[in-house]
Amino acid sequence: GIRDLASSLVGSEMCIRDRVGAPLTAWLHYHHEMAYVGKSTRVISFLAKDTVPDRGATYVSDSIAATDALLATEFGQKLKRLGICYHRDLTDRDAYADQPGYGVYNHWQKSFSTDDPAVAARKARSRRLAVDWGPDRLMRTRYYCSAFEYFPGLDRNVLYSSVADHGMWFDTWPLVQHLPYSERPLDLTFGDDTPLTRDELQQFVDVYDQFGTKVDWRRGDVGIVCNYRFAHGRPGIHLQDGERRQLGVVLGEQYDRVGTPTDKW
Repeated sequence: GIRDLASSLVGSEMCIRDRVGAPLTAWLHYHHEMAYVGKSTRVISFLAKDTVPDRGATYVSDSIAATDALLATEFGQKLKRLGICYHRDLTDRDAYADQPGYGVYNHWQKSFSTDDPAVAARKARSRRLAVDWGPDRLMRTRYYCSAFEYFPGLDRNVLYSSVADHGMWFDTWPLVQHLPYSERPLDLTFGDDTPLTRDELQQFVDVYDQFGTKVDWRRGDVGIVCNYRFAHGRPGIHLQDGERRQLGVVLGEQYDRVGTPTDKW
């Protein structure tokens, strides 16, 4: 079946899940999978279960071309110099037990597969996340790293971050899009904790859009994407009655991020 085919193509260390974390109507900005933690994945694969003929494409962007274009700008050099910080707030499932319609991004119990906050914090710190706790057992994490990552395949540093981990990720997310940015579950700052300006965020969006390529899906298709070489994303999808669009996702071999060696630019 599709799962066996993907396994033979990608490798043995993987998991498979339905791509149901994000609503179909939400716009998913270009991103590299698992860039917001210290252990990332080398490859991501998509498995088309249900498709629509004229909508529902995935887009991939050439991160090598985006790297070169961004480093030619003042903003790119600032990213190189300061790095970035991923801020992620994970809610407590029990605090929202009576609010099933509240559009939280994720509960820490689900993210770390435990009901014990001490275990969740230990798992988070093992992934190089700083952790503290807010009201209602809100788990607040931060991950400081380079905005780039060393890619062994080309022996060079490549862009490995995007606005997908900024609060604007939720601009089209039902039940969350109405929240002010200060209350959204994600934020992205420079490594010195200063915010990105609106112009800098626009440059971040534009550099990936400039090198994007459309990938249309037919039922049964398998797409394998190098997570270093390409970022991926998609526009919002609006289905008509009777239509389904569902992709499975296979994550390939995981690796510990090494950052950016100074001699690999």
